Amino acid sequence: MPKSHSSIGIFDSGVGGLTVFREIARALPHHSLIYLGDSARVPYGTKSAETVTRYSLQAAAHLIDRGIGMLVIACNTATAAALPALQASLKIPVIGVVEPGARAAVARTRGRVGVIATEGTVRSQAYTKAIRLIDPKIEVIESAAPLFVSLAEEGWANTHVAREVAEIYLEPLLDANIDTLVLGCTHYPILRGTIEQVTGDKIAIVDSAETTASFVKDAVHDKPSGTPKHQFLVTDAEERFRRIASDFLEREIEHLELVTL
Repeated sequence: MPKSHSSIGIFDSGVGGLTVFREIARALPHHSLIYLGDSARVPYGTKSAETVTRYSLQAAAHLIDRGIGMLVIACNTATAAALPALQASLKIPVIGVVEPGARAAVARTRGRVGVIATEGTVRSQAYTKAIRLIDPKIEVIESAAPLFVSLAEEGWANTHVAREVAEIYLEPLLDANIDTLVLGCTHYPILRGTIEQVTGDKIAIVDSAETTASFVKDAVHDKPSGTPKHQFLVTDAEERFRRIASDFLEREIEHLELVTL
């Protein structure tokens, strides 16, 4: 667990991990958080597992230098590709987003789970493996939805373009009669309202950001004193990040820094 004076580091390829940041901030309001968005190299979902692992180790090293006491990989692609390497190389707790999402899906489904994720996450079959490890009888259908990342990064989550893209991506899963849908990329909850317009209210939505925050809260047992500080680091496009983050978090982003990994 992080020491009482240590921040929790949260890492993503861009703005998507803000969904995880928001839920952790709500669950642990007294803890300082450092968010790192690797916006210079987004998206991760189209890159090889080896490349994503290298990027993830670089991001982790930067956050370690900042004195974090726990690392949250707020990216499904990075979790699927790099979690074992990060856990093996770091001396602090490392939490990914796949296992919490898989456990929540198993708890809610009646037997047929759909997963939308990046190409890299789907290729790894990380959710299928995690869900079937818990309950082998559950049918899992994974489908890539790469444009959702771009829509979130551009701040186009609630546009007619996003709605049309969602209809195309979700049609095969709806035709397969899924009863639960896992948002298997942390960018996707930014589009949750649009996605729910397409799925309707009969399909349970699993947001890995919410379930990951619960995992993090359970792993932390201290309550730091003093005023918590929220820092934001990006590797590129800081003003776009500031605009999207301010809208999504509904507050001004005061501590934003451009860094090089």
